[in-house]
Amino acid sequence: MAICMRYFRLPMFTLPVLAALAVVAVVTSFISGIFGMAGGMLLIGFLLLFLPVPVAMVFHGVIQITANGWRSWLWREHINWRVVVQFGSGAGVALVIFSFFSFVPPKYMVLLAVGLMPFVALSVPQRFAPNIEKPGQAFFAGLLGGSIQLVSGVTGPLLDMFYVRTGMTRQVNVATKAAAQVLGHLTKVVYFGIMVANPAGHDVEQWLVMAFAGAFAVLGTNLSRRLLDKMSDKQFYWWTRRVILALGVVYIAQGVWQWTAG
Repeated sequence: MAICMRYFRLPMFTLPVLAALAVVAVVTSFISGIFGMAGGMLLIGFLLLFLPVPVAMVFHGVIQITANGWRSWLWREHINWRVVVQFGSGAGVALVIFSFFSFVPPKYMVLLAVGLMPFVALSVPQRFAPNIEKPGQAFFAGLLGGSIQLVSGVTGPLLDMFYVRTGMTRQVNVATKAAAQVLGHLTKVVYFGIMVANPAGHDVEQWLVMAFAGAFAVLGTNLSRRLLDKMSDKQFYWWTRRVILALGVVYIAQGVWQWTAG
């Protein structure tokens, strides 16, 4: 236990790092508040710069739960709860399956998975593209998304292919996805915080820093609401694709560099 605590103790949270974390929490939550995704991709990349994978996953999960939970509350009248419940059930099954393996991916694998997800999602032909409002597909999205969540930490770009052809308004899209992602990120916190070997989240300092970042995530979410109201649905979907593809290229490059360097 002493070795585990020393491993996960975080003396690297200096004032400059905390300031950077606050800015990143605001910016990424602002981006996610507009597009329903992409912010999580940026956040996990930042956290992996100075944290071990299990700790980064727990940090990412807690901050994202805070941001998505607050976003869900702001847009609560637009949430499709049937989709959320089925998605959560699928994510729960994924957690049970992964609990038998205690798998912790290397950083390069996380980066590559995050970077490739937007391209995989957008390469699906329209005639085969899923629709999360169809029977059974929300459960499958939760099962698939929950599994990828425990490998890469984020699933927004992949799950977007279940949403983009539903005919949902941008408000219903963002609200329903946020509520579903609360459950998805919760499975990640449980997995990396409890189930894996040398679990994260046992240091009080970690939780204080997560609470600090969560407060700024709420701020970023609040700032995003006005801009989302001003956007049209067409603008929303146009920008979503371009933002996640640009981020995907960056993470693929980082993952390849870490893989070859290691």
